[in-house]
Formats: sequence, structure tokens, C-alpha cells
Amino acid sequence: METKLLGSYRNGTNEILIYEDGTKIRIEPDEGGCPEKPESLDYKITNRCTGTNCAFCHERSGPDGKHGDIMNDKFIDTLLPYTELAVGGGNVLEHPDFVPFLRKCKEKKLICNATFNQYHFSKPENLELIKSLAKEKLLYGIGVSLTPSEAKADELVRILEDFPTDNVVVHVINGIHSKKILERLYDKGIKILILGYKTFGRGEGYYESHGEGIESVKSDIHDDLAELVKHFKAVSFDNLAISQLDVKRLFSDEEWNEFYMGHEGEYTMYVDSVYQQYAVSSTSPIRYHMLDDIAPMFAKIRESCGFSKYEGKGE
Repeated sequence: METKLLGSYRNGTNEILIYEDGTKIRIEPDEGGCPEKPESLDYKITNRCTGTNCAFCHERSGPDGKHGDIMNDKFIDTLLPYTELAVGGGNVLEHPDFVPFLRKCKEKKLICNATFNQYHFSKPENLELIKSLAKEKLLYGIGVSLTPSEAKADELVRILEDFPTDNVVVHVINGIHSKKILERLYDKGIKILILGYKTFGRGEGYYESHGEGIESVKSDIHDDLAELVKHFKAVSFDNLAISQLDVKRLFSDEEWNEFYMGHEGEYTMYVDSVYQQYAVSSTSPIRYHMLDDIAPMFAKIRESCGFSKYEGKGE
């Protein structure tokens, strides 16, 4: 079945096509493209997270965390239609404006994805809400951070068997989720996202006390990666995991050029609504004060990463 085009737009010199199954195609001029605004945005809306207290949380989220004023972040109004927002926290379900914000984004034709910890995702009342948000197209992509346990992996498989959309991606962390845990997800038609281990926030202290075990798990996944990817419907990686696992070794140069979507800060950025800051990524110690317009924010990020500034070419 042919995948339906969700939308397309011009971003600087580039043309972007977004499909309903999450596929994105970027068409650049032969001399190389230059975006005016980010194609996707990692957007932290809250630092509150009750009931989990993950020891390796790089955001240091907890039950006393604050919410961002997301209904009044003016830069949202300056994003291009069909920009992807990866909405995260903290536990986004605890933000009182989470659903109103999603409705606002839908009106602006922004594509919202959200990540939930398995502990929150699996609660019956939350599961029904998330299903309804997906049905209303308020959420397109749904990420579920897997609790690092074989039993919890089995539990998530059972839940996903009856989930009404296949736009669910299971998030696992390189160094935390062992090969044995991942094997519980094998051959179930599941999509996974492998995230690099972040020695940032609480992840730094956790690494100091568990570093040997983390590196052992990383080594196992690295050595078995070519076989592992065969057992999932789709496997994707963040840039940190790409580096840690040397993912490029699995591809020819031609394949890599086709599938690799760019370096951090080249087409993406991070915004923290809680502290009103923006950065290259959620683990960057260099933060800037949030502005009302995304274009100068993104220009600052690209400049800090050594990428060219958009000069109005191609319009």
C-alpha cells in the first residue's frame, strides 16, 4: 500500500516531504542545501515526573519539577507548517496544558510526537488517552521508553499487540537495555529507537557507579548490531548512538548518504520551555535564552556547529 503524503514545505533552499508512516524526504539543490528553520525540534515541556525517578535520567526530572509555559512560547507561531516536534519531559502527561497544546499545534499543521515512560504509558487511563490522541491525529509518533527488564519487555509486547496504530516506537538506551531484554522484542513487528547513553544530568553519576556494566552492554550491542536490526520492523538511532555503535559500518557510502539525516544542529535543535533556553541538543551545556522567533535561534545553533547561515537563497 502506498504511504499517504502528510505534507510538504519549502525550508530555505530545501524541499521537505513528510509521509504518514513517519518517512521524511529532504530534497536539496545539487550544490548543497541550507535550511532557514529546523525540520524537527526536541521540545521539553516539563521537568515533573512522578513515580519513576530513573537513576540515569539526563534531565534530572522528578516529582518537584516545574512545567513550561507552553501555551505562551511565542516561537511556536514562527515554525514552518509540518515541522516535527518531539515533545518530551519529564512526564508530559502531568503538564496541564499538554492536550490543549497538541490541539494548538494541529491547528498550525505542526506534527507532534511524544515520548512516555513505560510506567506512565501502561496505566489504563493514560493508555486510553494516548490512543484517543493518536486517533484524533493530535499525536503522530508515540515513543515508549522501555523499562530495562525482560518482564517489562514482555508486558509492553502484549500492550502493543492491541494498539490501534503502528506509529509506536520503543525507545531503548545503549548501555542500559541488554541484548537479552531486546531479544524479548524480536520478531514482533516492533519499531525501536536506540538512544546513546548520556553522561549528563543523573546519567553522569549513574555512569560513575555502573560504568563497567554499561560498557559491557554497549559492547554486546555493538558486536551483534548487524543481526539485531534484522528482528525489528524498523530500527533508528539518535546521533549519539550512531557514534557509540559505529552504525555507519553497516552501510555502503551510497546507502549512508541516502539514510543519514544529518548532524546535530544541522537540521534540528533543542528547546527547554521550563528554563526558557535553547541549545544544540538536550545534553549540550551551552544554553541560550529563548527568543520569540525560531529563525534567529536556529541560525545561532547552526553557526555554533559550523554550518552556514541561511541568506535567503532559493526563494
